[in-house]
Amino acid sequence: MSARYEESIEIARQLIQFDTSNDGRDVIETPAAEYVMDLLSEVGLQPEMTGPTPGRPSVVVRIPGKKREVEVDPVTGERRGAVVIHGHLDVVPAVAEDWSVDPFAAVIKDGMLWGRGAVDMKNMDAMILTVVREIARTGYVPPRDLIIAMFADEEAGGKLGAHWMVDNRPDVFEGATHAISEVGGYSTYVAGKRVYLLQTGEKSLTWYKFIAEGTAGHGSQVNNNNAVAKLANVMDAIGKEEWPLTLTDTVTELLAGVSELSGLPFDPDDEETLNALVDALGPAKAYVGATLRTGANLTSVNGGYMANVIPQTATGTVDVRAIPGTESEVAARIDELAASVRREQLHHSPGFEAPTTGSFVDAMTGALQELDPEASVLPYLLSAGTDNKTLGRLGIQGYGFSPVRLPEGFDFPAMFHGVDERVPVDSLPFGTAVLRNFIERL
Repeated sequence: MSARYEESIEIARQLIQFDTSNDGRDVIETPAAEYVMDLLSEVGLQPEMTGPTPGRPSVVVRIPGKKREVEVDPVTGERRGAVVIHGHLDVVPAVAEDWSVDPFAAVIKDGMLWGRGAVDMKNMDAMILTVVREIARTGYVPPRDLIIAMFADEEAGGKLGAHWMVDNRPDVFEGATHAISEVGGYSTYVAGKRVYLLQTGEKSLTWYKFIAEGTAGHGSQVNNNNAVAKLANVMDAIGKEEWPLTLTDTVTELLAGVSELSGLPFDPDDEETLNALVDALGPAKAYVGATLRTGANLTSVNGGYMANVIPQTATGTVDVRAIPGTESEVAARIDELAASVRREQLHHSPGFEAPTTGSFVDAMTGALQELDPEASVLPYLLSAGTDNKTLGRLGIQGYGFSPVRLPEGFDFPAMFHGVDERVPVDSLPFGTAVLRNFIERL
């Protein structure tokens, strides 16, 4: 463990101890945001806390770099300007009785830091803050402007956080061309070889609400206009839909790389072969396996209030994650399957694929391999979503780069929103060192 970056552990512990559960309260991120403000102000920076309400703030600060203008590579066309390094301060709620430790005590045991947010994503927040504090203390000037952001509300779709910032404070991101955040840069093993998965794209995210309307009545009567039955038919049809196998360029590159490392065959038209390659990724298969096709999961059903009363309405929600580039086709198919009920789109964020080559990717890959020379780095498509989707509305290319080195077999994807969320303690100083190296390569 690098003593130089042990501060990241204490900052992560302090952040976890703020219960920033995104559970509908009016004040969620404020105490943690104030702590972040103090950490940044203490080293001479001038951060800003801003947001739609006093209880839901984001924190931002810009660190000037040597090059302030956007440059364009004459060969590749890659635009290179300011870099947004962002995290989020909210977490999903934790049911304390389900945990073996207090989810907000930030317990350290068995070489792990335990607590809600230890993985999603107060570990990365702490690594960012540690690097930024060192930069400010030493007077180091990065190659390019750094825009540090700690957003609110990411776990509920970002309406009060990144979305609000992009809509109301786009000036904060002036000149930015790239961004890094969570759910990428973590290690897994393929055939005994350590591999870091660099997140270079995300599936789209759409939350639907379906409203079935019928005739209310007594449960003893014949009713051919039953709202619950209508909703059940629609939900059943969506749940049974077999979405086609669709490999994006990112997924193809990933599976080809796994094939090379493992010796397993790669046939993009043979699903059995593809599943074997996904399995070779160990615990990471939970994310990667969901990127071979669109997914639509039923998430809630509500209707009725007594066993002998047929309700007039029934509602259900569905979480749809479409392969990037297929969003319109998927939406049209959902409309067909749900034609008999009324539907509302609760939230939508488009999918994207960022380039898997270029100087920015080289900076991330080089930083990882300098700190871990024997490892490989492969791109992957995230089945979930991050605030990078929102920054993409400003033309900012987003990547998942929250570097952590993990022991073989550690089920990292299961830690996201899971019970007993935890991360190896020594992964924080390691990741902090990688982030600093990355910044130096911009």
